[in-house]
Amino acid sequence: MNQRRLWCAVVGLALGLFTAAASAGGDEDGCRGSTVPALSFIQFQSPNLATTPPSLLTIKGKLSLPTRGNDWDLCAVPSKRKLPAVLILHGSAGVDSRGDFYQAALNEAGFVTLQIDMWEARGVTGIVNRPAAPILTYPDAFNALAFLAAQPNVDPERIGVIGFSWGGVVSLAASEQLYATQFGGGRKFKAHVANYPVCWGANVTSIPALFPPAQKGTQYLHLTGAPVMIQIGTKDSYDNGSGPCKALAAAVNPSNGNVVEVVEYVGAYHAFDRFQVPVSTPDPFADEGSYFRTGVLPIVQIVPDVAQGLLSRSRVVRFFKRNL
Repeated sequence: MNQRRLWCAVVGLALGLFTAAASAGGDEDGCRGSTVPALSFIQFQSPNLATTPPSLLTIKGKLSLPTRGNDWDLCAVPSKRKLPAVLILHGSAGVDSRGDFYQAALNEAGFVTLQIDMWEARGVTGIVNRPAAPILTYPDAFNALAFLAAQPNVDPERIGVIGFSWGGVVSLAASEQLYATQFGGGRKFKAHVANYPVCWGANVTSIPALFPPAQKGTQYLHLTGAPVMIQIGTKDSYDNGSGPCKALAAAVNPSNGNVVEVVEYVGAYHAFDRFQVPVSTPDPFADEGSYFRTGVLPIVQIVPDVAQGLLSRSRVVRFFKRNL
Protein backbone atom coordinates (compact mmCIF):
# COMPACT_ATOMS: atom_id res chain seq x y z
CA MET A 1 0.00 0.00 0.00
CA ASN A 2 1.47 3.39 -1.02
CA GLN A 3 1.47 6.44 1.27
CA ARG A 4 -1.60 7.99 -0.40
CA ARG A 5 -3.67 4.83 0.10
CA LEU A 6 -2.43 4.45 3.67
CA TRP A 7 -3.41 8.08 4.44
CA CYS A 8 -6.86 7.54 2.94
CA ALA A 9 -7.33 4.39 5.02
CA VAL A 10 -6.39 6.23 8.24
CA VAL A 11 -8.71 9.14 7.42
CA GLY A 12 -11.51 6.71 6.58
CA LEU A 13 -11.09 4.89 9.89
CA ALA A 14 -11.10 8.17 11.82
CA LEU A 15 -14.22 9.37 10.00
CA GLY A 16 -15.90 6.03 10.68
CA LEU A 17 -15.21 6.29 14.40
CA PHE A 18 -16.39 9.91 14.44
CA THR A 19 -19.58 8.97 12.59
CA ALA A 20 -20.24 6.09 14.99
CA ALA A 21 -19.77 8.37 17.99
CA ALA A 22 -21.96 11.07 16.47
CA SER A 23 -24.64 8.51 15.64
CA ALA A 24 -24.56 7.18 19.22
CA GLY A 25 -24.97 10.71 20.51
CA GLY A 26 -27.83 11.60 18.20
CA ASP A 27 -30.48 12.27 20.82
CA GLU A 28 -30.79 13.90 24.20
CA ASP A 29 -29.38 11.11 26.38
CA GLY A 30 -26.54 10.23 24.00
CA CYS A 31 -28.17 7.03 22.70
CA ARG A 32 -30.88 6.00 20.28
CA GLY A 33 -33.99 3.90 20.54
CA SER A 34 -34.47 1.95 23.73
CA THR A 35 -30.84 2.15 24.87
CA VAL A 36 -29.41 4.36 27.62
CA PRO A 37 -25.88 5.62 28.29
CA ALA A 38 -23.64 2.77 29.41
CA LEU A 39 -21.74 5.06 31.77
CA SER A 40 -23.16 7.76 34.01
CA PHE A 41 -22.09 9.62 37.12
CA ILE A 42 -24.58 9.68 39.95
CA GLN A 43 -24.99 10.84 43.53
CA PHE A 44 -27.11 10.06 46.56
CA GLN A 45 -27.35 11.10 50.20
CA SER A 46 -25.85 9.21 53.13
CA PRO A 47 -25.63 10.17 56.82
CA ASN A 48 -22.32 11.29 58.28
CA LEU A 49 -22.17 9.36 61.55
CA ALA A 50 -19.09 11.32 62.64
CA THR A 51 -21.26 14.36 63.40
CA THR A 52 -23.92 14.79 66.10
CA PRO A 53 -26.61 14.87 64.97
CA PRO A 54 -25.60 13.16 61.71
CA SER A 55 -25.34 15.57 58.80
CA LEU A 56 -25.93 14.50 55.21
CA LEU A 57 -23.12 13.61 52.83
CA THR A 58 -23.42 13.58 49.05
CA ILE A 59 -21.83 10.33 47.91
CA LYS A 60 -20.82 10.23 44.26
CA GLY A 61 -20.40 7.20 42.06
CA LYS A 62 -19.98 5.71 38.60
CA LEU A 63 -22.88 3.62 37.29
CA SER A 64 -21.90 1.26 34.46
CA LEU A 65 -24.22 -0.93 32.38
CA PRO A 66 -23.35 -3.84 30.10
CA THR A 67 -22.55 -2.65 26.56
CA ARG A 68 -22.82 -4.32 23.17
CA GLY A 69 -19.40 -5.84 23.63
CA ASN A 70 -16.66 -3.53 22.42
CA ASP A 71 -14.68 -0.62 23.84
CA TRP A 72 -16.24 1.96 21.48
CA ASP A 73 -19.81 1.45 22.65
CA LEU A 74 -21.42 4.41 24.34
CA CYS A 75 -24.80 2.79 24.94
CA ALA A 76 -26.02 -0.10 27.04
CA VAL A 77 -27.43 -3.33 25.68
CA PRO A 78 -31.24 -3.06 25.49
CA SER A 79 -32.79 -5.54 27.92
CA LYS A 80 -36.41 -6.58 28.37
CA ARG A 81 -35.61 -7.93 31.81
CA LYS A 82 -34.10 -6.31 34.85
CA LEU A 83 -30.42 -7.04 35.39
CA PRO A 84 -28.44 -8.08 38.48
CA ALA A 85 -26.11 -5.46 39.92
CA VAL A 86 -22.93 -5.29 42.00
CA LEU A 87 -21.79 -2.46 44.26
CA ILE A 88 -18.00 -1.93 44.31
CA LEU A 89 -16.33 -0.48 47.45
CA HIS A 90 -12.76 0.86 47.49
CA GLY A 91 -10.01 0.49 50.09
CA SER A 92 -8.16 3.00 52.28
CA ALA A 93 -6.28 4.47 49.30
CA GLY A 94 -9.59 5.47 47.72
CA VAL A 95 -10.88 4.65 44.26
CA ASP A 96 -8.11 2.93 42.29
CA SER A 97 -7.46 0.34 39.57
CA ARG A 98 -9.27 -2.46 41.38
CA GLY A 99 -12.71 -0.99 40.82
CA ASP A 100 -12.37 -0.75 37.04
CA PHE A 101 -10.63 -4.15 36.93
CA TYR A 102 -13.66 -5.92 38.39
CA GLN A 103 -16.17 -3.59 36.78
CA ALA A 104 -15.02 -4.53 33.28
CA ALA A 105 -15.46 -8.26 33.86
CA LEU A 106 -18.79 -7.86 35.66
CA ASN A 107 -20.23 -5.62 32.92
CA GLU A 108 -19.09 -8.11 30.30
CA ALA A 109 -20.85 -10.87 32.24
CA GLY A 110 -24.12 -8.90 32.19
CA PHE A 111 -24.05 -7.13 35.56
CA VAL A 112 -24.76 -3.50 36.24
CA THR A 113 -22.04 -2.05 38.49
CA LEU A 114 -21.85 0.96 40.78
CA GLN A 115 -18.51 2.19 42.10
CA ILE A 116 -18.89 4.75 44.88
CA ASP A 117 -16.36 7.12 46.41
CA MET A 118 -16.69 7.08 50.20
CA TRP A 119 -13.75 9.48 50.62
CA GLU A 120 -14.53 12.48 48.39
CA ALA A 121 -17.54 13.65 50.40
CA ARG A 122 -15.55 13.38 53.64
CA GLY A 123 -12.42 15.12 52.34
CA VAL A 124 -10.35 11.97 52.93
CA THR A 125 -7.04 11.66 51.09
CA GLY A 126 -5.91 8.25 52.35
CA ILE A 127 -4.96 6.30 55.47
CA VAL A 128 -3.77 9.38 57.33
CA ASN A 129 -7.20 11.04 57.58
CA ARG A 130 -9.70 8.29 56.85
CA PRO A 131 -12.66 7.80 59.23
CA ALA A 132 -11.87 6.40 62.67
CA ALA A 133 -13.48 3.03 61.86
CA PRO A 134 -15.24 1.35 58.91
CA ILE A 135 -18.61 1.40 60.72
CA LEU A 136 -18.83 5.12 59.92
CA THR A 137 -19.14 4.22 56.24
CA TYR A 138 -21.61 1.31 56.56
CA PRO A 139 -24.55 3.62 55.72
CA ASP A 140 -22.92 4.44 52.36
CA ALA A 141 -23.22 0.81 51.26
CA PHE A 142 -26.88 0.50 52.24
CA ASN A 143 -27.83 3.82 50.66
CA ALA A 144 -26.05 2.70 47.48
CA LEU A 145 -28.10 -0.50 47.68
CA ALA A 146 -31.30 1.58 47.88
CA PHE A 147 -30.14 3.68 44.92
CA LEU A 148 -29.47 0.60 42.80
CA ALA A 149 -32.76 -1.01 43.80
CA ALA A 150 -34.60 2.06 42.49
CA GLN A 151 -33.00 1.92 39.03
CA PRO A 152 -35.46 0.85 36.30
CA ASN A 153 -33.01 -1.59 34.71
CA VAL A 154 -31.89 -3.27 37.97
CA ASP A 155 -33.55 -6.23 39.70
CA PRO A 156 -33.81 -5.06 43.34
CA GLU A 157 -33.71 -8.65 44.56
CA ARG A 158 -30.40 -9.44 42.83
CA ILE A 159 -27.85 -6.91 44.10
CA GLY A 160 -24.46 -7.98 45.42
CA VAL A 161 -21.46 -6.16 46.84
CA ILE A 162 -17.68 -6.51 46.57
CA GLY A 163 -15.18 -4.54 48.64
CA PHE A 164 -11.42 -4.32 49.00
CA SER A 165 -9.68 -3.97 52.38
CA TRP A 166 -11.68 -1.12 54.05
CA GLY A 167 -14.44 -1.80 51.52
CA GLY A 168 -14.04 -5.51 52.27
CA VAL A 169 -14.82 -4.80 55.92
CA VAL A 170 -17.94 -2.91 54.81
CA SER A 171 -19.02 -5.73 52.48
CA LEU A 172 -18.49 -8.29 55.24
CA ALA A 173 -20.37 -6.21 57.82
CA ALA A 174 -23.27 -5.71 55.42
CA SER A 175 -24.02 -9.44 55.80
CA GLU A 176 -24.59 -8.99 59.56
CA GLN A 177 -28.28 -8.67 60.46
CA LEU A 178 -27.55 -5.90 62.98
CA TYR A 179 -26.27 -3.50 60.31
CA ALA A 180 -28.79 -4.54 57.65
CA THR A 181 -31.50 -3.52 60.10
CA GLN A 182 -29.78 -0.45 61.51
CA PHE A 183 -28.56 1.10 58.24
CA GLY A 184 -30.57 -0.68 55.57
CA GLY A 185 -33.99 -0.69 57.17
CA GLY A 186 -34.06 -4.44 56.58
CA ARG A 187 -32.92 -4.19 52.94
CA LYS A 188 -30.22 -6.80 52.29
CA PHE A 189 -27.59 -7.60 49.69
CA LYS A 190 -28.06 -10.92 47.92
CA ALA A 191 -24.35 -11.89 47.91
CA HIS A 192 -21.09 -10.54 49.34
CA VAL A 193 -17.42 -10.66 48.33
CA ALA A 194 -14.89 -9.36 50.84
CA ASN A 195 -11.33 -9.18 49.53
CA TYR A 196 -8.79 -9.18 52.42
CA PRO A 197 -11.22 -7.59 54.93
CA VAL A 198 -9.01 -7.42 58.07
CA CYS A 199 -10.77 -10.37 59.64
CA TRP A 200 -8.97 -10.13 62.97
CA GLY A 201 -10.94 -6.94 63.69
CA ALA A 202 -14.36 -8.61 63.68
CA ASN A 203 -15.82 -9.05 67.18
CA VAL A 204 -12.60 -7.77 68.78
CA THR A 205 -13.04 -6.51 72.35
CA SER A 206 -9.43 -5.75 73.31
CA ILE A 207 -9.09 -2.44 71.46
CA PRO A 208 -10.89 0.54 73.06
CA ALA A 209 -11.30 2.34 69.71
CA LEU A 210 -13.33 -0.61 68.41
CA PHE A 211 -15.26 -1.45 71.59
CA PRO A 212 -18.03 -2.39 71.77
CA PRO A 213 -17.94 -4.07 68.35
CA ALA A 214 -21.63 -3.50 67.63
CA GLN A 215 -21.27 0.29 67.90
CA LYS A 216 -17.61 1.04 67.07
CA GLY A 217 -16.06 -1.96 65.41
CA THR A 218 -17.64 -4.83 63.52
CA GLN A 219 -20.03 -7.28 65.11
CA TYR A 220 -20.13 -10.48 63.09
CA LEU A 221 -22.39 -13.01 64.76
CA HIS A 222 -25.91 -13.16 63.29
CA LEU A 223 -25.82 -13.17 59.50
CA THR A 224 -28.49 -12.34 56.94
CA GLY A 225 -28.12 -15.72 55.23
CA ALA A 226 -26.63 -14.34 52.02
CA PRO A 227 -23.55 -16.18 50.72
CA VAL A 228 -20.20 -14.57 51.59
CA MET A 229 -16.85 -15.18 49.87
CA ILE A 230 -13.72 -13.92 51.63
CA GLN A 231 -10.52 -13.81 49.55
CA ILE A 232 -7.19 -13.47 51.33
CA GLY A 233 -3.47 -13.98 50.64
CA THR A 234 -1.17 -16.01 52.86
CA LYS A 235 1.21 -13.02 53.11
CA ASP A 236 -1.44 -10.45 53.95
CA SER A 237 0.05 -7.81 56.27
CA TYR A 238 -3.15 -7.05 58.19
CA ASP A 239 -4.20 -10.55 59.18
CA ASN A 240 -0.69 -12.04 58.90
CA GLY A 241 -2.08 -14.63 56.53
CA SER A 242 -5.42 -16.36 56.15
CA GLY A 243 -5.73 -17.68 59.72
CA PRO A 244 -8.04 -14.99 61.17
CA CYS A 245 -10.42 -15.21 58.20
CA LYS A 246 -10.60 -19.00 58.48
CA ALA A 247 -11.19 -18.71 62.21
CA LEU A 248 -13.97 -16.15 61.70
CA ALA A 249 -15.72 -18.37 59.15
CA ALA A 250 -15.39 -21.39 61.45
CA ALA A 251 -16.90 -19.40 64.33
CA VAL A 252 -19.99 -18.11 62.50
CA ASN A 253 -20.77 -20.90 60.04
CA PRO A 254 -22.28 -23.51 62.39
CA SER A 255 -25.07 -21.17 63.51
CA ASN A 256 -25.53 -19.39 60.18
CA GLY A 257 -25.99 -22.14 57.62
CA ASN A 258 -22.34 -22.37 56.50
CA VAL A 259 -22.70 -19.36 54.21
CA VAL A 260 -19.14 -18.04 54.59
CA GLU A 261 -16.34 -19.47 52.44
CA VAL A 262 -12.68 -18.45 52.54
CA VAL A 263 -10.52 -18.60 49.41
CA GLU A 264 -6.79 -18.59 50.14
CA TYR A 265 -4.16 -17.30 47.69
CA VAL A 266 -0.79 -18.82 48.49
CA GLY A 267 2.06 -16.30 48.49
CA ALA A 268 -0.25 -13.33 47.80
CA TYR A 269 0.12 -10.04 49.66
CA HIS A 270 -2.52 -7.51 50.68
CA ALA A 271 -4.29 -5.98 47.65
CA PHE A 272 -2.74 -8.56 45.34
CA ASP A 273 -5.36 -7.63 42.71
CA ARG A 274 -4.29 -3.96 42.65
CA PHE A 275 -2.33 -3.79 39.41
CA GLN A 276 -0.20 -0.79 40.29
CA VAL A 277 3.40 -0.47 41.47
CA PRO A 278 4.17 -2.16 44.83
CA VAL A 279 4.00 0.16 47.83
CA SER A 280 4.45 -0.06 51.58
CA THR A 281 2.61 2.10 54.07
CA PRO A 282 2.15 2.28 57.86
CA ASP A 283 -1.27 1.42 59.26
CA PRO A 284 -2.26 0.93 62.91
CA PHE A 285 -4.65 -1.87 61.92
CA ALA A 286 -1.90 -3.95 60.28
CA ASP A 287 -0.14 -6.88 61.98
CA GLU A 288 -3.37 -7.84 63.77
CA GLY A 289 -3.52 -4.46 65.50
CA SER A 290 -0.10 -4.69 67.16
CA TYR A 291 0.07 -0.88 67.32
CA PHE A 292 -2.61 -0.84 70.01
CA ARG A 293 -0.33 -3.01 72.18
CA THR A 294 3.11 -1.64 71.32
CA GLY A 295 2.61 1.91 70.04
CA VAL A 296 4.76 1.06 67.01
CA LEU A 297 3.14 1.51 63.59
CA PRO A 298 3.42 -1.70 61.53
CA ILE A 299 4.04 -1.58 57.79
CA VAL A 300 1.68 -2.96 55.14
CA GLN A 301 3.22 -4.49 52.04
CA ILE A 302 1.01 -4.05 48.96
CA VAL A 303 2.30 -6.16 46.08
CA PRO A 304 0.39 -7.00 42.88
CA ASP A 305 0.14 -10.57 41.64
CA VAL A 306 -1.23 -10.59 38.10
CA ALA A 307 -1.93 -14.32 37.83
CA GLN A 308 -3.73 -14.55 41.17
CA GLY A 309 -5.53 -11.25 40.59
CA LEU A 310 -6.96 -12.58 37.34
CA LEU A 311 -7.94 -15.78 39.11
CA SER A 312 -9.67 -13.76 41.82
CA ARG A 313 -11.62 -11.77 39.24
CA SER A 314 -12.84 -14.90 37.45
CA ARG A 315 -13.90 -16.40 40.80
CA VAL A 316 -15.80 -13.23 41.66
CA VAL A 317 -17.71 -13.28 38.37
CA ARG A 318 -18.59 -16.98 38.83
CA PHE A 319 -19.65 -16.32 42.43
CA PHE A 320 -22.06 -13.56 41.45
CA LYS A 321 -23.38 -15.52 38.45
CA ARG A 322 -24.17 -18.37 40.83
CA ASN A 323 -25.76 -16.26 43.54
CA LEU A 324 -27.48 -13.31 41.85
